[in-house]
Amino acid sequence: LDLEDMSRMILTTQGPDEVFANYQLTLHISKADDDKVGVFYIQRKKEQIYYKHILGSGKISYHVKRNLGQVQTVFYVEGLKFPDIDFSGIVTFHASLLEPVPETSIFTDTLVFRVAPWIMTPNTLQPVSVYVCSVDDNKDFVEHIRKLATKAGCKLIICPEEENCEDRWIQDEMEFGYTQAPHKTFPVVFDSPRNRGLKDFPFKEILGPDFGYVKREQSSDESDTTLDAFGNLEVISPPVTVKSKEYPLGRILIGASFPRNIPMSQLVKDFLKSQVVQSPIELYTDWLLVGHVDEMLSFVPAPDRKGFRLLLASPRACFKLLKEKEKEGHGKAKMAEGWCDDPGCEIIADFLLRQYNDKCQKYIDWNRKTLKEELGLAEKDIIEIPQLFHSSEKLLALPNVF
Repeated sequence: LDLEDMSRMILTTQGPDEVFANYQLTLHISKADDDKVGVFYIQRKKEQIYYKHILGSGKISYHVKRNLGQVQTVFYVEGLKFPDIDFSGIVTFHASLLEPVPETSIFTDTLVFRVAPWIMTPNTLQPVSVYVCSVDDNKDFVEHIRKLATKAGCKLIICPEEENCEDRWIQDEMEFGYTQAPHKTFPVVFDSPRNRGLKDFPFKEILGPDFGYVKREQSSDESDTTLDAFGNLEVISPPVTVKSKEYPLGRILIGASFPRNIPMSQLVKDFLKSQVVQSPIELYTDWLLVGHVDEMLSFVPAPDRKGFRLLLASPRACFKLLKEKEKEGHGKAKMAEGWCDDPGCEIIADFLLRQYNDKCQKYIDWNRKTLKEELGLAEKDIIEIPQLFHSSEKLLALPNVF
């Protein structure tokens, strides 16, 4: 039991000892809150210390034992559930002075706690640890990641094949965040409902004494969709101010499927909205093969303006770049060698590819408008990244982008 992870609750009792000898002092919570918090009290017997669980998990009241002349009693409060659609995060504690027979309250004082929300970290922060899966055909990739992690000063955690069950998409399995009280910041991993080869990894390998865990899982008769993988919960803006409303912790961006109505799990969406502090924005990503928001945008730090830039995929910018390179004499250079060996000049001349990307650009521009409105961005805050999209499923490993 780590008391440093808990919040202190101090009950102050000032008055004649006779009052507390004749009346019962009781600490209590509602039945609705007994699964939301745990309360502990330190007991000392001789030279040993005991941590007594007094409230929560079925216990809703506790008779406080007060020693003669004692003014303060310290309790330790632990949050057991994050805010959600059916829980505002508010927990109310009552301290009542009771007449013993019949047991009647003559005075009650009330204290309100708010369970701290789960908070995502923005993409612009420096990395601390990098997680990667090792599978049969990605040894070179893992080695490149190792070199990059070393260069960036990050800790590298490799999930071996016997643990990942040939599931390489670790960013789809989990998302890192944290919870914060005035006295403590605590990392918490959010486990996705996708439940594939990596389904046990966050619980078995990350949950620990100094690392929390949360999951929202579908019922057995519901199946997860591609939008439930957490590549679709990979992007959060840096702090922004939108029409005088401040979002000091940024806003979460998630992909949605409006026409086909294949939504992200309502349980996950409700959970994210219930944290309140990072009000989610839904973007249209159904036009992408996998449909994850991280396939078309991200954020990078910048030294001016808002302190960041939005990087946004742009077929328009890519065709412009290809035309410029063709004029410079590089029209025969191959594009995306190994996946698409067509030279740049042929890509420019490919009418169907151009037509398809014009349609993709319309979807991106639609999202661009939403991002400008919901994040308070100007055109100068956006950098277009040259990027083309392909309709062929043979490019699945590149989420229909090259």
